[in-house]
Amino acid sequence: MEINPDLINKCLKGDRKAEYELYKQTYSYLMSICVRYTHQQDRAKEVLNIGYYKILKNLDKYHFDAPFKPWARKVMINTLINEYKKQKIHYGTMVYVEAYFDDETYSEMNEAITKSNAKEIYDFIAKLPPASQQVFNLYFIDGYKHREIAEMLNISEGTSKWHLNNAKELLKSMLLELKVENN
Repeated sequence: MEINPDLINKCLKGDRKAEYELYKQTYSYLMSICVRYTHQQDRAKEVLNIGYYKILKNLDKYHFDAPFKPWARKVMINTLINEYKKQKIHYGTMVYVEAYFDDETYSEMNEAITKSNAKEIYDFIAKLPPASQQVFNLYFIDGYKHREIAEMLNISEGTSKWHLNNAKELLKSMLLELKVENN
C-alpha cells in the first residue's frame, strides 16, 4: 500500500475528498487488522472508523520519510487495544500471573498446525479467550515482544507469557481434537 504524499498533504489541509480517498486506499488493509482482533464484522467496522479518525487526527505526527502502512497499522493496533480495554466484560477473562512459565519454549506448537489450512487455524484462534487471543495476535502475527505487549495491555511480562502459553496449549488441544475427528 503506497500512499501518495500529495494525498497526505491534502488530508493535512482538511480536504474531505482526499480524506475519503485515503480511507478507500487503506480500508481493506486496516479492516483485515480489525477483523483479526475483533472477529465480529460490525465491531471491526466500528473500531476501524475510530482508528481512521485517530489516523486523520494524528496525521501531522506521520513522518514522510517512513512508509505510511506501518504507521497506520500501529495507530490501528493501538486503537484496538484501547477499545479492548474499554470493554469491561473482557477484564474478567484476563488472568494476571506473575513469572509463570518464564521459558517461552515451554510449550511447542503441535506439528498438526503445519498440516492444517489457514482457515482452520484462523477459526481456532477466534475461539481462544479474548486476552490470550490478543496476546497471541500481538506476539505471533504483529511481532511484538512480551515487554511491548505488557506495556500496551498494562499487564506484566509474565502474564503476557502465560497468555501466549495458554493460547498455544489451547490451540494444541483443538488441533489434537481435529486430528482425532479426522482419523
